[in-house]
Amino acid sequence: METKPYLIALDLDGTLLKDDKTISDRSLQTIKKARAAGHIVCISTGRPYRSSSLYYRQMNLDTPIVNFNGAFVHHPKDEEWGTYHTTLELDVVQQIIDTAVKHHVHNILAEVKDKVYFHQHDERLLDVFSMGDPEMTVGDLRENLGEDVTSILIHSDEKNVNKIRAYLSDVHAEVVEHRRWAAPWHVIEIIKKGINKAVGLKKIADYYSIPKERIIAFGDEDNDLEMLQYAGQGVAMGNAIDQLKAVADHETKTNEEDGIALYLEKTLSL
Repeated sequence: METKPYLIALDLDGTLLKDDKTISDRSLQTIKKARAAGHIVCISTGRPYRSSSLYYRQMNLDTPIVNFNGAFVHHPKDEEWGTYHTTLELDVVQQIIDTAVKHHVHNILAEVKDKVYFHQHDERLLDVFSMGDPEMTVGDLRENLGEDVTSILIHSDEKNVNKIRAYLSDVHAEVVEHRRWAAPWHVIEIIKKGINKAVGLKKIADYYSIPKERIIAFGDEDNDLEMLQYAGQGVAMGNAIDQLKAVADHETKTNEEDGIALYLEKTLSL
């Protein structure tokens, strides 16, 4: 009797990727073995597709992918599969920009699929976002944005992050979800209410008819919370935040210690 396939969902930064942003040989080999044994592997990340496609190709995947924490889900190798793009309404975006400007933040970015809009010029951020060669525009977002956006990023002083998040929770709780990036970046990421990685992963699980109990999801940050709670086996990396470890079913070693490979080898007897 053939074993039933598992769906394995991989977060990238701090999870599959080592700190130098590469996938270890052991992880690559283990993922290859898992796929050879009939299991399904997908990526579920906060990154846009353009800066995750490199890893998609490196693992030789042929599955749909969750980008922008669930705001954009598509199948890179099958246009017929459909594209699920959930955007933030422009009027809400304008209000958030006005508030961010009042708080004298360092910068505000808006992403519309593969276009990136910077409120102000910023070498460090331009560098972070240049991967995959997006179309970049610098200048007042209130003038440059002409359509609903996939996500907004607010780069602020650490002391302002909580103030801005409190405002978002008070004023826009009905329409937005917000997270903070891991140190050293004091960045608040905003997407449409009700959207998270679990929503994207469920679309993929439904497509392959994989029940929750046969989903294994790995993560390390607060944008992985819903995904780990949704998966039958939510696995927190050794380097994960405490909040994630608290909701996870299991914990593995860190992203520097082949945590994913170790867990899959044992669980799937690879």
